[in-house]
Amino acid sequence: MATPAALPPLPFNPSRVRSYVLRLPLFTRLVLLAIIVFWLLELQTVWSVKQWGSLIPEEINIGTMYRLNTYPFIHFGFFHAFLNLLALTPLLERFEAEHGTLTAVALFFGPLSTFPAGAYILIERFVLHRNTEVFGASVWVFLLLGSEAIRTFKSNPYFSLGPYKIPTWTSPLFACGLVSIFIQNASLLGHLCAILVGYLFGLGYLKVFVPPEKVLRWIEGKLNLLGRLPHYVSVDQKTFGRYGVLPTTTAGGERATPMSYLGSSQRLGA
Repeated sequence: MATPAALPPLPFNPSRVRSYVLRLPLFTRLVLLAIIVFWLLELQTVWSVKQWGSLIPEEINIGTMYRLNTYPFIHFGFFHAFLNLLALTPLLERFEAEHGTLTAVALFFGPLSTFPAGAYILIERFVLHRNTEVFGASVWVFLLLGSEAIRTFKSNPYFSLGPYKIPTWTSPLFACGLVSIFIQNASLLGHLCAILVGYLFGLGYLKVFVPPEKVLRWIEGKLNLLGRLPHYVSVDQKTFGRYGVLPTTTAGGERATPMSYLGSSQRLGA
């Protein structure tokens, strides 16, 4: 009897993936869960989740301001949701680990959702005079990429491409262009608005919206959040502290620069 052929090895280690997922901090877990729940709800035909929660410029009024926070959780189909989950998870997990759970909640349900949405609405409705709806977690993906690009630029201003030196802060713009070319119905304007807010956050212009650590410590102590909530990241557990890691040298031996606070319908992202 012939011996069955051995199966090819997996391109990843399942145990490492499981270990990584089990270590995800609380807010990151809740965001991923919400994306999955909204995708499952979209499978039914009685109520359109996309119509209810996506960002539609002409539908924004006092009674529908919730759309400024719901649109990142809504996706069009399994692959749209799955690809955005893959891209968002490491970025959001790193952000929460560096800044704490309460800070992540305050920012992602505040300026890091509403500012890209507001910029998109203003340009889409009053400049381009269109009413294209957008949705998807890639707004947060490109926003975090923009913030990370500013952080990278301050420690490593350029990367080489042949004879050319390209500023590292431009890398999210290249990614945005590639996504717009290869992903059908991806919103170029939505991604650019997210990158712009990410740049502002990385440069420290949104620090005013960050809750003071004194207030966060008071809330954490009063509610005993660290003791009650599994995988909660407190103010004093942050990986690198509020202002990130100060680089000691830059490329080429230049003097180090102290870092600021780190910070048809269209889909946002893949």
